Amino acid sequence: MNDAARKIAAVAPSEQHYREAPNNIEAEQALLGAILMNNDAYYRVSDFLKPIHLYEPLHRKIFEVAGDIIRMGKIANPVTIKTENGRYDGGFQAFNDAVALAIYMAAVAKERDGGLSGISTGIHSLDSKMGGLQRSDLIVLAGRPGMGKTSLATNIAYNIAASYESEVQSDGSMKAKNGGVVGFYSLEMSSEQLATRIISEQTEVSSSKIRRGDINDADFEKLVACSRMMQKVPLYIDQTGGISIAQLSARARRLKRQRGLDVLVVDYIQLMTGSGKSSDNRVQEITQITTGLKALGKELNVPIIALSQLSRQVESRDDKRPQLSDLRESGSIEQDADVVLFVFREEYYVKNSEPRDIHDPKYPEWEALFDKVKGTADVIIAKQRHGPTGTVKLAFQAEFTRFADLADPSFTQYEEQ
Repeated sequence: MNDAARKIAAVAPSEQHYREAPNNIEAEQALLGAILMNNDAYYRVSDFLKPIHLYEPLHRKIFEVAGDIIRMGKIANPVTIKTENGRYDGGFQAFNDAVALAIYMAAVAKERDGGLSGISTGIHSLDSKMGGLQRSDLIVLAGRPGMGKTSLATNIAYNIAASYESEVQSDGSMKAKNGGVVGFYSLEMSSEQLATRIISEQTEVSSSKIRRGDINDADFEKLVACSRMMQKVPLYIDQTGGISIAQLSARARRLKRQRGLDVLVVDYIQLMTGSGKSSDNRVQEITQITTGLKALGKELNVPIIALSQLSRQVESRDDKRPQLSDLRESGSIEQDADVVLFVFREEYYVKNSEPRDIHDPKYPEWEALFDKVKGTADVIIAKQRHGPTGTVKLAFQAEFTRFADLADPSFTQYEEQ
């Protein structure tokens, strides 16, 4: 930041010239990005650097507005700068809003672990194709029963909460530097069941053994140690079944106000209710829900991961890999989602097709295929506004309900479409 400021100061006109002043647009962008990411940077240059010293008129305006906000003791970021350009009412916006946000996101990505523009899922191969979870995005995670969509959502939620690091802002408030505070709406499972899954994943003690109490002293010590560590993790669970989009939104706002909020998970869309009359049909109700989730993500400036069921038509096809048309009430879900991810485990279907007779001539062929797909899962990026579609191959340990990057780099493949 200091180098950028010095470059600008070196070329800033101290007196009127009759020719175009030397300029460095990249240095100006770097300076603004640093200020929007850390407001303390403003005071390091404000004594000698004034808006008029910036060559680009757009940069002058951003620097001036940011300075006014900071001197009032408030936080200057793209959101607060936007408020000083007037409240968005659905009409045209000044281009400097978009430029400021782009600069801010680039600066944040530069500082964040892994260089991601969004929040890391904790699964590197997935992050590399998505850039992390982008704020205000509605990310639909779908799959047939048994594919592991809840497990993947739980893994991601815990990874984010466990890696939470905060930093103090200029106004004394806290902000996530890495990871984040996670709100998890578990509409199907109880909070205890969800916690059991996470403990199993972290300790590598089978969740079925934990539920049955079939554990030795060493395993029990693991569970106790894990529970102590987990008490510090900012993961908040709401297990209210059949919650409406209005109730969910109100509780999410309260959580952000009281505890902070960086990521929201909803498991799953079809277990929610809309805000309309009971006479409304289900397609209209799902439209209310997805539209409400999209609006909530924008309002709170957090990514929302919403799980969704797939229709049974998947099972009637020879190729069981899901498609966008397989989303239940797919119109609004596909339209409102910024990202659509499908979880697909070929192992599940291959295992169920095992020949009954081990002496069947087809058995060796089946066995070879099963060995190939065992312990793997595909996350299909079927839609992504910010990037390409394709498939990321992950490891899946069913006994611990855990997804992870494949250990062998040759298997961590991404088929871009």
